[in-house]
Amino acid sequence: MNKLKIIFVCTGNICRSPLAEGVFLNRIAQLGIGHQFEVDSCGTSSYHVGSLPDHRAMLTAHQHSIQLGSRARQISNFDLEYYDFILVMDHLNYEDVLSNVTEDSIKNKIFLLRSFDPATSLEYDVPDPYYGTIDDFEEVFIICERSINGFVDYLINQKLINPIE
Repeated sequence: MNKLKIIFVCTGNICRSPLAEGVFLNRIAQLGIGHQFEVDSCGTSSYHVGSLPDHRAMLTAHQHSIQLGSRARQISNFDLEYYDFILVMDHLNYEDVLSNVTEDSIKNKIFLLRSFDPATSLEYDVPDPYYGTIDDFEEVFIICERSINGFVDYLINQKLINPIE
């Protein structure tokens, strides 16, 4: 079976997308299906290229027994072609990613992460906690957890992954 390739995208790749990546990796490990995936994260900007995740993102993840090990990088045209699902954190990220895309085959694999959040029907942006407090990072973690659980359910329902091997 080919691995399903997932990438999470935010602005600087130090807050939301590393948290989402960590939550996703944790969830698929819990389900015993981590080997079915290739997972990464990136940003639409080059502000923090090479940096570790924000210390508040790392602390929040650590409080949930999740380690964040990625380094910030900017999304590339290669990523747009390579990944099967491009999960963006907000409408600005969505527009930034779409601004480089002309092919429908790529447009059709770009999703707002929160569109998989069963607890929302109006707000599809994962709020950016960068200028906020540790509580804002916890809120982002909870949103990512709900959204990722919904995304994994979607993948199972679409028969894109095998939940039992």
